[in-house]
Amino acid sequence: MRTLPAWVIWCMEKPKTVLLFFTIACIALGSGVGNLYFRGDYKVFFEENDPQKLAYEEMQNVFSKSENVTFLILPNNENVYQPTTFKLLEALTKEAWQIPLSIRVESLANYPFTYADEEGMVVTDLIKKGQIDKDHIEWVKKSVAPLENVRGRLISMDDKMAVINVTIQLPEGDQTPNIMKIGAFSRELESRFETEFPDHEIYLSGIVVMNDAFALTARDDAVTLIPLMFVIIAVAISLMTRSWAAAGIVLVVVGGSIVMTMGLGGWYGLFLSPSTVNVPTMVTTLAVADCLHVIVSYRQKLSAGLVKHEALKESLRINFKAIKLTSATTAVGFLMLNFAEVPILSHLGNLTAVGVMLACGLSLTVLPALLILAPVPKTTGANHGDQRVRKLGIWVYNHHRRILPYSVIILSVSLLFCLNNRLNDVAVEYFDLSSPFRQSVEIQRQYMGGMSNIDFAVYTDEAYGINDPAAMKEVDALAKWLRSQPEVKHVLSFADIIKRLNMNMHDDDPSAFTLPETKELAAQYLLLYEMSLPYGLDLNNQVDLDKSAVRIIAILDNLGSDEFTEFERRTKTWFNKLAPHLRLEAASPALMFAHIGARNMESMVWGSVAALVVISIIITLALRSWRLGLVSLLANLMPASVGFGVWGIMSGEINMALSVELSMTMGIIVDDSVHFLLKYQAARQNKMNVRSAVSYAFQTVGRAMITTTLVLAAGFGVLLFSDFRLNSDMGLMTNIIIIAALLIDLLFLPSFLIWLDREKKHKMRYAT
Repeated sequence: MRTLPAWVIWCMEKPKTVLLFFTIACIALGSGVGNLYFRGDYKVFFEENDPQKLAYEEMQNVFSKSENVTFLILPNNENVYQPTTFKLLEALTKEAWQIPLSIRVESLANYPFTYADEEGMVVTDLIKKGQIDKDHIEWVKKSVAPLENVRGRLISMDDKMAVINVTIQLPEGDQTPNIMKIGAFSRELESRFETEFPDHEIYLSGIVVMNDAFALTARDDAVTLIPLMFVIIAVAISLMTRSWAAAGIVLVVVGGSIVMTMGLGGWYGLFLSPSTVNVPTMVTTLAVADCLHVIVSYRQKLSAGLVKHEALKESLRINFKAIKLTSATTAVGFLMLNFAEVPILSHLGNLTAVGVMLACGLSLTVLPALLILAPVPKTTGANHGDQRVRKLGIWVYNHHRRILPYSVIILSVSLLFCLNNRLNDVAVEYFDLSSPFRQSVEIQRQYMGGMSNIDFAVYTDEAYGINDPAAMKEVDALAKWLRSQPEVKHVLSFADIIKRLNMNMHDDDPSAFTLPETKELAAQYLLLYEMSLPYGLDLNNQVDLDKSAVRIIAILDNLGSDEFTEFERRTKTWFNKLAPHLRLEAASPALMFAHIGARNMESMVWGSVAALVVISIIITLALRSWRLGLVSLLANLMPASVGFGVWGIMSGEINMALSVELSMTMGIIVDDSVHFLLKYQAARQNKMNVRSAVSYAFQTVGRAMITTTLVLAAGFGVLLFSDFRLNSDMGLMTNIIIIAALLIDLLFLPSFLIWLDREKKHKMRYAT
């Protein structure tokens, strides 16, 4: 019979000393929490050397910044061309300059419209101040009709929505404080103007608003979900153990695990992010599993008539190896998130792995100390829960020949539906439809198309090279080709400006809407135009300082990762054939997310394989049996197959969070199978036959398996309340997998063991 280590017995004999050391450790390590700070900008999803991030930053350095806040203005009568809408556009355009760090504001109200008169070319605001009458509105409508750079960008193609676009120049480093300040200011403007213009609805969109949504969602999750999780788990434990004292003891252990984990993160210099705010949730649910195995077994031994100390020793003895093993495998699974291309997922994995191991240590030291000091719980002998689990074991033995083929059928169907899954990472769809930002995205999609964009920069690598008619002809061809693509909703092209300037200099003759014939003419037109532009509306967003490069901005539908990267590849291939002497680069936040999603999926395949190999080796060595190690491997692969099969039926879209699900849950689902196999193996080593060994495993660990799974499901289920889809999808998928794991470990695993170790000549007997 396996004996307990001396240090575990010492913890039972010196409980007050253990609690003193525990308190000191919580204070010392937990003080590092003060070093934690929050980052919610989209850049936390990317490594510093990420190729798409570097390309985007290079483009930002060559041209002006493109992070933006967008006000979507929707009149109730869905007609922009009316006096009240023009007044709103004028007033809000003026106020938008007050948004912190704004460097450019564009709308119909201040668009630099050009036309010819007797004295030459005139540059004026499209909506003239103080002249909002019927005739002027009709003039604006007529003037906007041919403007490719306006229609679909500052006003919808059907004239139902107007847009005010504010460009923001964010400083380097931690951008979250500025983003939240900008977000709060923009929401205040939105609210004020909706009050002043009640016949209009205003929505906020743009990259900065998306970053603000990341920050707000993570903050709301931390404030609401973690307390909710503690309440749900406390209630669940008290109901299942029929003891509020047990719930309180577990929460002390869990609280200590969280405080020390987050404190270590602070001392190490990590920051909180939309992913790492979930570390307390994950550590809590996993720590609870360790505690419940000890508590459930402890109460069973008390019901069997053992005195307090002996019952606790026996509980620790039968669970000691399983708790260490399952904690190690769970930690390994989370550590494999270091294969992820997304740094905050690596942070999530590392912090959770640390928390799991701390919880393991505390469940074998602090938990026994607290149970020794607590009053002996009232017991009434074998309860109905234990009896039902025992009957389940008998039913499984009697029906194992039917359970096995049904299990094979379910697994085969699940694997078939797994093929329905595909990578589809759309950053704006990380937010639930209840999120104000996601609602704005859907409104923008309805009236303007998607908010996803790709910036294409054409480099001539020659000063004033864009003035060359040959180069501009190829840039114009690219713009026309982009407009012909079904995914593209709008294209902002410098070539359209040059062509309009040429027309203006030819007395607005429509036939002159072409590129200038010579490089000198183009340079003259451009100089004249730039000198006439008002402050903040220069051409630096489209042309670099030495006129050697030009940027074309294509606004697309909100495509999935594969579609987005395929569009980039298709565009580059087409342009390289057209103009091999010019260099074309593509970059944007949407493109960054598309590439990181694809690379993350590929890297996590290797992470999952690594997790599978390492966990299998650990279990095999712990069981000292290749045979049971392979059985465990089979039992632990099936839940993930079922989970992804169910997901293939429900959705079929795999996002960034779900790409790490297999590696993450591999360690979690091992818990039940390892506990069951260890009990089964111990019974077999004590010369029990197969039927008795299975019955013994059900009696000693069955109820604990059910209890811990339900608590884990409740804990991860809290994530379903998150507005952040990466979190809610992770919670839903994890719940599907761990519930599938419980059913597999209670039905398939014992049935398979009965078939594998079948005995035809030995007399069956029950375990006592």
